[in-house]
Amino acid sequence: MTQPLGPVMLDLEGPSLGAGEVRRLRDPAVGGVILFARNVESADQVSRLCSAIRRQRPELLIAVDQEGGRVQRIRQGVTRLPPMAKLGEYFAAAPPEGLALTRDVGWLLGMEMAACGLDMTFAPVLDVDIGLSSVIGDRSFASDPHAVAALGEAFIIGLHEAGMAAVGKHFPGHGGVVADSHRELPVDTRSLAELKARDLVPFTRLAGTLDGVMPAHVVYSTFDRRPAGFSPGWLGMLRESLGFKGCIFSDDLSMAGASEAGGPAARSEAALSAGCDMLLVCNDPEAASEVAAACSGRQTRRPGKLRYGRARPELDALPALNRWRRTHARLEALSDPRPKAV
Repeated sequence: MTQPLGPVMLDLEGPSLGAGEVRRLRDPAVGGVILFARNVESADQVSRLCSAIRRQRPELLIAVDQEGGRVQRIRQGVTRLPPMAKLGEYFAAAPPEGLALTRDVGWLLGMEMAACGLDMTFAPVLDVDIGLSSVIGDRSFASDPHAVAALGEAFIIGLHEAGMAAVGKHFPGHGGVVADSHRELPVDTRSLAELKARDLVPFTRLAGTLDGVMPAHVVYSTFDRRPAGFSPGWLGMLRESLGFKGCIFSDDLSMAGASEAGGPAARSEAALSAGCDMLLVCNDPEAASEVAAACSGRQTRRPGKLRYGRARPELDALPALNRWRRTHARLEALSDPRPKAV
């Protein structure tokens, strides 16, 4: 049976564990750690850091944001990934080949993150880019929701082939707002019918395939005055209408888009009451401590199901795999910003 975990996922200050962080990780309310660029020097160093974390709490879930393009925390010792929009462009020109490459990308990412000691990466982005959101932009596969769904499905299959969970974000879709939820609370005024016809398409199609979902810190004012991550209506729709049975992660509760719910403890209670299973609290150690205290005694089994369960591959051994060599070469070419000779 899956071991229950505390509902708090927090971050670290640097590339190694400090004494205060060791104490915080031992808090039973803490169930996971998310790594950022400040925690990363190289793939080998990340592997050592993950081992150090597990020496304190072997059951903790360790995650990272490794999407490709501008959201790529680990850059040394792993493959450079292009923005997902590049895969969308390839798919538009040659659909079967684009889907095959996207599946290989998911597999390669999963293998490399597993080799780094991680349990999961928060990917894929399933937002539909309609040219409004700079914070989403080329992180999205495409502006066509059906293309996003098809590419997202291929990416998820690849992650699963590598033994890694897939976490789709940002439900029900962050692409229809200009504001950046890291800095302010965006409001999307489109009707529910419009959202269902566009932004919700990838989530509706993939709800049964995804292992995790992260809702957006966005208010969809025609449906609920609360941001989606604090909305029993939105998260209830995800569970009941869409049939999602995996883990719901809050987006970072320290973001400005979460301030509508009050202070850190109030935000955590609002997210849990709405239906979130695990709470991310990042870039604010005091807030993380307050949330952990507010969550004392609470546990959940859903996040534990996302732990990487296979024998981990070795980074140095991946180039021996033909699939890795082929995909790595194609991604390096797509990610290279230098002009190509003609």
